[in-house]
Amino acid sequence: MGRVVAAAVYSAGRKVTTINIDEGAEWARKPGHFVWIGLEEPNAEELANLQRQFGLHELAIEDALEKHSRPKLETFGDALFIVTYSPVRHEGKLEFIETHIFAGNGYIITCRNGHSKSYALVRQRCEARPLLLEHGEDFVLYALLDFVTENYQPVSEAIHGEIEELEQSVLSNSLQEEDIQRLHSLRRDILRLRRYVAPMVEVSEELQRLSFPFIDKNMRPYFRDVQIHVTRQMEDLAGIRDIASQTIEIGMLLEASRQSITQRKFAAWAAILAFPTAIAGIYGMNFQNMPELGWHYGYFAVLGVIGLGCSGLYYSFKRSGWL
Repeated sequence: MGRVVAAAVYSAGRKVTTINIDEGAEWARKPGHFVWIGLEEPNAEELANLQRQFGLHELAIEDALEKHSRPKLETFGDALFIVTYSPVRHEGKLEFIETHIFAGNGYIITCRNGHSKSYALVRQRCEARPLLLEHGEDFVLYALLDFVTENYQPVSEAIHGEIEELEQSVLSNSLQEEDIQRLHSLRRDILRLRRYVAPMVEVSEELQRLSFPFIDKNMRPYFRDVQIHVTRQMEDLAGIRDIASQTIEIGMLLEASRQSITQRKFAAWAAILAFPTAIAGIYGMNFQNMPELGWHYGYFAVLGVIGLGCSGLYYSFKRSGWL
């Protein structure tokens, strides 16, 4: 069973009264009035009731009962059906809440299918601007779309902040497997945000072109404003996605550099140890005619040569940055 969040009548930029959902059509037919109904998770019976009252197209009702993969706008005669998505992020998990908007002469109906940010704030904003609300249904439609677009900003900023923290971690510490997994997950969330926000450009462009009785030509710049916001949001998401990709690449390069330094140190110490090993190997051969064997100071001379040779190699590698 769905829930009626709010249902009210507006005229001349002012709220006239709160109504029962069954009274909507009667008020919508009055000149200079329009009804704004907000529902949460309506069922088929409730949508059928709205269809009978406002003459909603049966294909629009069928669309409202389905789940969609992306935002879209459909026209049915002199009425509109719009699918929008609001992002919700809880404990690092990103979800998208689908909202259906029916708009026509004398009515605006929103059906929210999930627990996203409430549209009560949109009502408050609209009721606080009576001169604009006087435009009627088209201004409410703009306010709803603008609100949906705004919801993407805090989510993208939160993801951006997490990526910057991971970037600092990668720069100061060695790259961990969980860092790569988290960056990949955040990058995937960014791509999902772009997938849902990009079609809003087409929706706002169509609203600027369409000619409907309830859409005033003077409202078209407002829909262009939505388009500008969406375009900027897409640019921001593209930048965040690039930062995530570059963070992974930088992390891999730094890890390769750290491994290279370690390998060089091992190679340098192996070369230093190879020098006394080679000398010891020579004197470990079982030959009788070796002149140094009979020399009284031969042992000390060999130790001196080993010490000088190892010291020379050590300082040589130190100067070249291998140690």
